[in-house]
Amino acid sequence: MAIRAKQIFVNLPVQDLKKSVEFFTKVGFEFDANFTDESATCMIIGENIYAMLLVEERFQSFISKKISNASDTTEVIVALSVDSREQVDVIVQAALDAGGKPSNEPQDHGFMYGWSFQDLDDHLWEVSYMDLSAFPSE
Repeated sequence: MAIRAKQIFVNLPVQDLKKSVEFFTKVGFEFDANFTDESATCMIIGENIYAMLLVEERFQSFISKKISNASDTTEVIVALSVDSREQVDVIVQAALDAGGKPSNEPQDHGFMYGWSFQDLDDHLWEVSYMDLSAFPSE
């Protein structure tokens, strides 16, 4: 039997929850007040897709290993698929305008277009659009 999860919650440590909420609000995301307190918030990414932004002390309470320093190491890239090339550009530009850092230059592979940024805590976010009708066939 194949596993089919109903939801995904990506948990990310943040240094300053208020600044992170301000940043991601400027990018265009919303938050679920039911899962928000002074140490955590639930960012709504899409239908059944969420990012829990947890202050580092709260994040550490869930793990026995050290928290990675995202400015030095990368453990994950949060990759989001959107409906158009234009939406890729709007989201990444909003993140850069809100204080995020560029990660890679836009990449155009014909059938797939993507661009990435780093948030205030240096987590990597990749936003892409894929047009399967333009996928190269042999």
